[in-house]
Amino acid sequence: MAPPGMAALSLVLFAVTCLGGLGQGLADKRLKMQYVTGPVLRFQICICQAVMINIKSLSFTWYRKVFEEYTRVISQRYPDIRIEGENYLPQPIYRHVASFLSVFKLVLIGLIIVGKDPFPSLGMETPSIWHWSQQNKIYACMMVFFLSNMIENQCMSTGAFEITLNDVPVWSKLESGHLPSMQQLVQILDNEMKLNVHMDSIPLHRS
Repeated sequence: MAPPGMAALSLVLFAVTCLGGLGQGLADKRLKMQYVTGPVLRFQICICQAVMINIKSLSFTWYRKVFEEYTRVISQRYPDIRIEGENYLPQPIYRHVASFLSVFKLVLIGLIIVGKDPFPSLGMETPSIWHWSQQNKIYACMMVFFLSNMIENQCMSTGAFEITLNDVPVWSKLESGHLPSMQQLVQILDNEMKLNVHMDSIPLHRS
């Protein structure tokens, strides 16, 4: 039977993982913002689930602030534009790796806590790191948890900040390598809106 301290640690780590997933869903919902009907301006940005305070979680917070600032200015300048924000998902292979690690780390932590050596069942010799983990269960569990989270964040992080107007790309951070300034984005939207107005004003000629 696992010591009370180890059981408490496992419950804390499990709760943090669950809350991280819940926070991810809530972040997606909070990110989505819609305004009156009209042209659809869609922002697809990187939302990476982060339990630790690291560069990626700070980057996401910065992206959120940029998105909210763009939304505020654009909604004032173009009240007819409907603004949406959503998560830019990485390639499926990276999502599968992150999902596998999120389950694998919990299984591994459980094995460490209960002291169940899985290697003999696999026909393998027990490595020395397993013996170390049994002598330092708390440190081993924390190491597995945070190392796995770091890899998961790396898999899920895209660094994307993609902008489309009526599903037509107008800016891509993945291609340009940087975010547009407010002046650049407003100029792009001005040109696109003028072009749309011009196209709508052209009469259709029937043959």
